This record gives sequence, structure tokens and C-alpha cells, in this order.
Amino acid sequence: MKIKLGRNDQCWCGSGRKYKTCHMAFDEKIDTYRRMGHIVPDHSIIKTAEDIEKIKESAKINIAVLDYVAANIKEGMCTQEIDDMVYSKTIEMGGIPAPLNYEGYPKSVCTSINDVVCHGIPCEDEILMDGDIVNVDCSTILDGYFSDSSRMFMIGNVADDMKNLVEVAHKSLEVGLSAVKPWGFLGDVGQAINDYVKSNGYSVVREIGGHGIGKEFHEEPFVSYVSKKGTEMLMVPGFCFTIEPMINMGKCDVLVDEDDDWTVFTKDGSPSAQWEIQLVVTEDGYEILSW
Repeated sequence: MKIKLGRNDQCWCGSGRKYKTCHMAFDEKIDTYRRMGHIVPDHSIIKTAEDIEKIKESAKINIAVLDYVAANIKEGMCTQEIDDMVYSKTIEMGGIPAPLNYEGYPKSVCTSINDVVCHGIPCEDEILMDGDIVNVDCSTILDGYFSDSSRMFMIGNVADDMKNLVEVAHKSLEVGLSAVKPWGFLGDVGQAINDYVKSNGYSVVREIGGHGIGKEFHEEPFVSYVSKKGTEMLMVPGFCFTIEPMINMGKCDVLVDEDDDWTVFTKDGSPSAQWEIQLVVTEDGYEILSW
């Protein structure tokens, strides 16, 4: 049950200041949007200054691990070798790979090649070949705080149409970020990305999207990239989430592998690309935490 704070009580954010001089006006502004019928965040998913600093420490590991993969990924490597790199580097730096044993997921990272949209499971039999595109999705826990980002890698001589897909997917992050503003809506981000992707002849996966993150791996809300401007959750300072649209060269429809119940493919077999960043909304815009 939510406890109503008095003006002179200590603020819920942990600052040690009185509520009236800290977050009271902030909460009142959120409540105004709620009464207008908008979806608004509650305190449980708004990050304090201390939370954000701890997420940044987790993100330092996540970024370093992806940098390590970038320096070592190559043609002829099996995806299990990528998993081994991620596990060893994360542990060496004092973190824990967030995907490992998460809801039964068996590995430390997701490796998604060509027509695999997301959640590809690393294995010794899957070899990176000349012309492949692969997404490496890395997530880290440090002292109970979560970071999450992914990058695309192009192996060897990649066809021009595949390169363009990867580039448009990357550019879609910038387009989405341009719509991140305090007291705006997640639907603003979704529409900006969807409009841009469609203008380039591609489609955006509907069923899978971004998410809130910080104290848990996946927090509310679900972040759609086929949403409409002025809809979805209100973005407020301290709101931390991921932008990670999955862009298909063909149609948006996807299938989940019936054998492992994790790997997501494009239904029509077309290539898919995705980049992911983690950010926090600030008083005047946003700050990217992991990339």
C-alpha cells in the first residue's frame, strides 16, 4: 500500500531532504498526468541518484565486455566462444552475467545470427561465416544492479543489403533518442522509430521490445516500437529503460523455436538486426548508460 508522505517527512528518494523541498512537486505533476488518463510510473521504477550511480558501475562492466567481444570476434569462431568470452570477462571484473539461468536460459549471452531476431543460444556447432551479421546481447549484474546493451557485428564480406539493414537499425536508436524528453511519452519514441524504419522499407517486430531496467533485469513497462505518439508511459526524470528495436528486412512476423523455447526467428526467413542501449531520462533530456 502506498504511504502518503507529509510535507515535512523525509523524501522517498533517499536524499534526506524534506518531501516538500524535494519530490513533492514532481509527484504532483505526475498525478496531474495520471488524472488526465495517462499511464504514469510509480516510485518503484523511478531511479534515485544513488541507483543511477550503481547502474553506471554495472554498465562499465557491460560496455567493457562488449568492447572485448568487438576486439576478438571473427570468422570461424563458434558462438560458444563468444559466450566463454562474456562469462570470463564479466566474472573477472566482479560482475555476474544476467542471462545465465534467467528463467532457465542456459548461457551468459545471446548470439543471434542473420534471420535470428533475438535470444539465440550460443553453441559449439554454430560457426560465424563470411557474410554473417550477428547480434551479441550482453547483460550484467553488479551489486544487485542491472545493465543491458547489444551490438551488431558484420563478419567478413557482408552483402550491401545486409549492411544497410544493420546501419538503419543503428540509426533508429538515434531517431528514438531524439524523441526522449522528460514529460513526453514512450509512444513518441515508438512512432519515431517505426516511421523511420518503414521509410527505409523495413519492418519492426511487434511482440518483443524494450523494458524498464535497473533493480531488476526486466521491469515495467514494456517498450513498444510500433506505438503512437502521445501514448504509452510518461517519461520522467529517473526513469531508466532500454531502446532496442528489432528490424526485419522482410515482414515483422516472428516464430519461437519449439525445441529450445527461446530462439526467435523471422517467419519469412529474412535477416534481422538490432542494437540496444540503456538510458535514464534526466531533467533536460537523457543520459545513455550502456551501449
